Amino acid sequence: MSESLNVTVVLSDGGDGWIMATVPEVPGAISQGRTPEEARANVLDALNLLLEVRSGEPVASAEQTDGHVRVTIGA
Repeated sequence: MSESLNVTVVLSDGGDGWIMATVPEVPGAISQGRTPEEARANVLDALNLLLEVRSGEPVASAEQTDGHVRVTIGA
């Protein structure tokens, strides 16, 4: 069984040249990077780990379009 979740990646100034990335719909999904691409990739890694721990199921896929991400959990 699989389940999909649509979330938003929010980028903001983290100070000292860092960009902070958060996923408001998933508390704790926070990361940073030196570029928007790096911050987005890092927060998606954090999101994947959080969802796997919370659901007990691996994240099957994460598709990104225009700041929104569709995550599929399970097979």
